[in-house]
Amino acid sequence: MAYDQGLAQRIREYFATREQLTEKRMFGGLCFLLGDHMVCGVVDDTLMVRIGPERYDEYLRERDARLMDFTGKPMKGMLFIAPEGVESDDDLARWLERCISFVTTLPPKKPRQPATAEEA
Repeated sequence: MAYDQGLAQRIREYFATREQLTEKRMFGGLCFLLGDHMVCGVVDDTLMVRIGPERYDEYLRERDARLMDFTGKPMKGMLFIAPEGVESDDDLARWLERCISFVTTLPPKKPRQPATAEEA
């Protein structure tokens, strides 16, 4: 899994004061989660953002945003942001704040139940 280590580090630094931040390898890259909800990620050299469906069309019209369609089908509420769109720390912070604004509206995830012997 190749992803831009520098961009991943910038995201870590941005979230340094938040507790519950975890990292998980997903989507062929690295994803960042708050409270078990995916917030954003890095795939190759591109920022992947979770901004939700309400403002999806608005954010999609921004210059460096494009559909997140690596499976061949766009994922509504998720966008890819070209490297040029997050060159500055201010640009990166703007996208990350949008992600946080959406994810913090989601209800907490329920703990997973351990698998039973029949399911194993």
